[in-house]
Amino acid sequence: MDQINDFNLVTLVDTNGEVTGYAEKIEAHLRGDLHLAFSLMITRSQGNSTEYLLQQRAMHKYHSGGLWANTCCSHPLPNESIKDAAQRRISEELGITSLLNLSTIGQIRYKYPLDNDMIEHELDNIVTTDVDDIKWCKNPDEVMDVRWWKEHEIVKQLKREPSVFAAWFPMVFDYIKKNNVGALSSV
Repeated sequence: MDQINDFNLVTLVDTNGEVTGYAEKIEAHLRGDLHLAFSLMITRSQGNSTEYLLQQRAMHKYHSGGLWANTCCSHPLPNESIKDAAQRRISEELGITSLLNLSTIGQIRYKYPLDNDMIEHELDNIVTTDVDDIKWCKNPDEVMDVRWWKEHEIVKQLKREPSVFAAWFPMVFDYIKKNNVGALSSV
């Protein structure tokens, strides 16, 4: 594949995760094609609680602008590993260039209707890393805001006003809470 054009492609998969081809990213989201994705969550332990580094998506993103989501979420390029894709995108979105100790803790599949007539239909690889602290420099083309959220703050906000989060976030957050061995529970 042509590396220049690969940046606009997503990897299409079947329900077993087998690659079936590639499609242009916007077209795949308009049609609702099942494709590979990843959701990266950076966590840190603060005393006996866990904090999650969340980003607020830039308003002009092709979908879900202005909504809070996990630290970074995107799609691997054709033939790019999930961990390499996560490391690449965290640098592009948040300016985090230090090599992170990433763990892929599982996969989830979802299909959500979104704004702009888009459909998010993903086989989402859940990637986590726990840090003591980390510096970032948000890319305004990608991100409006970034901040640490305490686990109980997220739980409270999901109950009170879930519409401030991207459609996939509750499922990703719940999966991480239940399966991230490195994080402590604060609820």
